[in-house]
Amino acid sequence: MSSEIPSSEIPSSEILTEFVDLPDGRSYPVHVGPKAIGRLAELLPPTARRAAVITQAGIGVEVDPGIDARVFVVPEGEQAKRLGVVEDLASQMALWGMTRNDVVIAVGGGVVTDLGGFLAATYHRGVPVVHVSTTLLGQIDAAIGGKCGVNLPEGKNLVGAFWQPIGVICDTDVLATMPEREYRSGLGELAKYHFLGGGRLDDLPLPERVARCVRIKADVVAADEREGGRRAVLNYGHTLGHALETAGRYDIRHGEAVAVGLVYAAEVARRLGRIDDAAVTEHRRVVSQYGLSTVVPQDSDPRELIALFARDKKATEGITFVLDGDSGVETIRVDDEALLLDSFEAVR
Repeated sequence: MSSEIPSSEIPSSEILTEFVDLPDGRSYPVHVGPKAIGRLAELLPPTARRAAVITQAGIGVEVDPGIDARVFVVPEGEQAKRLGVVEDLASQMALWGMTRNDVVIAVGGGVVTDLGGFLAATYHRGVPVVHVSTTLLGQIDAAIGGKCGVNLPEGKNLVGAFWQPIGVICDTDVLATMPEREYRSGLGELAKYHFLGGGRLDDLPLPERVARCVRIKADVVAADEREGGRRAVLNYGHTLGHALETAGRYDIRHGEAVAVGLVYAAEVARRLGRIDDAAVTEHRRVVSQYGLSTVVPQDSDPRELIALFARDKKATEGITFVLDGDSGVETIRVDDEALLLDSFEAVR
């Protein structure tokens, strides 16, 4: 991944452009900074005559693609990430006359970019998509890397594809309008980047912090586009996080679940002898200083959550965690249920 200017030299009022460099010479830009949304039109393919703008009612971010555009409003929250919604959108686009030369523009958070990316990947067997990410979680994670999909009743993101966008907009100005809890949820994803090479991210201004996270994710994606190995480290904190979400009975946002998942993963790693007490303390410091909880919901059932670990996308052969260690964060199979139960005592 390359950058037009080193992030340390970018004033917070300017736009930093990062590139996700993929095999076979494929590359796309990620524009980060205030007013970055003004660069949307330059990202569109020259063949595009129509733009299907996918968004949700509560987003409140308008875009001007500079070509004939139609806005399609999808349901709020995770209810948008259903196969039925994809079918309905594809039908409306077909009736409108959209071809494979046209473009999908997903305007919203991770739910919208996941849905919009999957819609683009499957309509006419693939049309270009641009993500205009409007949440912190989306800007540092969901909008970058081409993973997209929808949910089934049995779990999150169980139907999906790898479909890279042709460009991403991360306008940091729009983050100021986010509801406090949703913004804090994004900080849970940001916390994981501290342990993926980000270091003291909390010392940087917000635009540079977002750009640093984009750079880290882009480097991982470039090395492992289809999650055959290294890309799994981006799921740090997600084993417990996804279990809490899949259980469906806890009032917890994705980033909040990932945050406590980071602490839990650190406790598991310490019990396996991979990290020491100081490393666990640093995990707790990072999560706490972002105003996030380091404990699971009060009424959580550890045995239920451990059973849900086996449904995680990484769990191809038993329960698999992403854990910190001397060699950095990596995937590790953990079959010791007693150890997993004991680790829960540290996050209750």
